[in-house]
Amino acid sequence: MRSTWDIFCNVVDNYGDIGIAWRLARGLVREHGLDVRLWVDDLHAFQCIWPTISPDAAEQSCEGVRVCAWRTPFAVTEPAQVVIDAFGCTLPETYLAAMGMQSPPPVWINLEYLSAEPWVAEHHGLASPHPRLPLTRYFFFPGYTPATGGLLAEADLAGRRAAFVRSGTGAFWRRLGLDAPLAEELRVSLFAYENPALPDLLDAWSVDMRPVTCLVPESRAIPQLAAWLSVARLQAGEMHQRGAFRLHILPFLDQDAYDHLLWACNLNFVRGEDSCVRAQWAARPLVWQAYPQADEAHWDKTNALLAHYTEGLDREAARVVSGMWRHWNGMPDTADMAACWAAWRAQQAALERHAEVWCGRLSLAGRLGDKLVDFVEIKLKSRVFSNP
Repeated sequence: MRSTWDIFCNVVDNYGDIGIAWRLARGLVREHGLDVRLWVDDLHAFQCIWPTISPDAAEQSCEGVRVCAWRTPFAVTEPAQVVIDAFGCTLPETYLAAMGMQSPPPVWINLEYLSAEPWVAEHHGLASPHPRLPLTRYFFFPGYTPATGGLLAEADLAGRRAAFVRSGTGAFWRRLGLDAPLAEELRVSLFAYENPALPDLLDAWSVDMRPVTCLVPESRAIPQLAAWLSVARLQAGEMHQRGAFRLHILPFLDQDAYDHLLWACNLNFVRGEDSCVRAQWAARPLVWQAYPQADEAHWDKTNALLAHYTEGLDREAARVVSGMWRHWNGMPDTADMAACWAAWRAQQAALERHAEVWCGRLSLAGRLGDKLVDFVEIKLKSRVFSNP
């Protein structure tokens, strides 16, 4: 008998949280045959990344996942055998109490945010007894080494990307209303939070002697782009040009279309967790913007991923990647953006080769869905929850 799973997702930062929760839920159903309910408190945000979602439905089926509206007050619901609170979201009190009455109690997983920091492996899988109820929560950390929970990816992801690349990108560009790239043209996707470094990057692109085309899905960076262009607002479908630089505003892309954009571009600027991981699996050079945190805690996360990502690069290429990432994340003592961009341009070919190698190395950490299922199956079989 297949186990039942409940995944709770509180949409906090636009689309990253629900993007990860949805990928995980789909994978658990498609690849492991599990019975999965996905509880989401913002179905409108969910609809943006997966348009077939109805934002008003209390319950609906999508891709084999039962998608449920997480509403307050929370309806009386029998807990699943496995309960995942994505990124430490607070479970409804009535649901938590019902978990405590189950015998045996559910396997309770706190799916944490991804980090390349060394401490992740030490904390992965640790147990935390609930202070009042006979429940134990296990901390599951995605990561970049085999000692962590691995990285989120579908089993057929590499094959789908390879087929897309083999077929050529012409049809994809036509769907976006663009011609095929010119011989020396660099196509860049930009998905970013607000960033003080963005105007300087646009300045660098606008004076580049070789053509740069930037594709921007609707996001929080749009007001900054409008200010740089000295226009009141920007809408999907607009194109603006300065010198050899062209800026195209795209509609918000669903998950699959965004993957295609990452695969088709020569360079991807990404943010947060979900788009960062997808850009790494895209085997294209990337620049990552970590989610800004108080006291610059995100700088540690940036440096930790840089240490992994630049391993194997020659000294100059590693310096170029570090310089751009650090400047993009607002770290001190970095070169100005014009210098960062010129250095990146000079290393573009080497960085493209490295991105292919890096993508191949990612699989060594294991796939998050597989490792999560293995972890849970051991707990279900042992039934040792109160004394982990």
